[in-house]
Amino acid sequence: MHGSFDHTIHKGQGHYGWDNSFPPVLTVAPGATVEFQCRDASAGQFSRETTAAEVPKIDLARVNPVTGPISVDGAAPGDALKVTVLSFKPSGWGWTANIPGFGLLADQFPDPAIHHWTYDTGGKAPAMFGPGGRVPLRPMAGTIGVAPAAPGHHSIVPPRRVGGNMDVRDIAEGAVLYLPVEVAGALFSVGDMHAAQGDGEVCGTAIETAMDIALKVELTKGAGLAFPRYTTPGPVSRHFDAKGYEVTTGIGPDLMQGAKDAVKGMVDLLSRRHGMKPVEAYMLCSVCADLRISSIVDMPNWVVSLYFPRIVLD
Repeated sequence: MHGSFDHTIHKGQGHYGWDNSFPPVLTVAPGATVEFQCRDASAGQFSRETTAAEVPKIDLARVNPVTGPISVDGAAPGDALKVTVLSFKPSGWGWTANIPGFGLLADQFPDPAIHHWTYDTGGKAPAMFGPGGRVPLRPMAGTIGVAPAAPGHHSIVPPRRVGGNMDVRDIAEGAVLYLPVEVAGALFSVGDMHAAQGDGEVCGTAIETAMDIALKVELTKGAGLAFPRYTTPGPVSRHFDAKGYEVTTGIGPDLMQGAKDAVKGMVDLLSRRHGMKPVEAYMLCSVCADLRISSIVDMPNWVVSLYFPRIVLD
């Protein structure tokens, strides 16, 4: 769905972090459609010319800018804000970076790296990664949420009960997200757009990109949600399924360690088989491979799997 919407919020109308004292840039009625212009996760600190040597210079206080907030008439604590994702308007350029100290395997990849992507703004052609890599696109919103009730300024980096930096790959076109409202008006903001992301976003970045997103906002009164929930309009991995997956696992009593072991196994496999540098394989996993809990009932050990879609490198 592309076209006219009730309102447009420009990329300059935004903020860093969550704070319920931020004044709304707009107040809308339930049922309104709003287009948000969103900057990339670096807030413009990275450009097409950014090199790996410049990556550590990023100001982390300015990452994940969000556009907003908007106030929704009648939204009150205990309600749910119902957000329907209508469409995306991608910019055509993005980046994936290994930022020192950040990511699941930060201790194993201490050196900075960056990959620049030029991708199809219509979303029809896959994005290219080095010799032969082709990543199918699936635009999604990484950070999407409402203001918390707790006073003061709160970091944008961790996800929260009210949403925020959830990095859920399936909050894509057609998804319907329900967010617990904690303050009057909800104070909704969105940003951190991704052209593609694997479940887990293991190196800490996806295909980070500037992108417009159009949403419909409605209210569900008295929903009493403990945490966000969402529905998808159909299959969520069909763009990856055609040629199956390579899967590595991690097994042990700690889910986080299991996740690390599964990712490390895939990095090793891709590096050996395709001649990639390990950090390139790590970043590629972040944009297209999915972490899954395969077993969590057979004490004392659990199984975590990393699914890498064969279509990307076949």
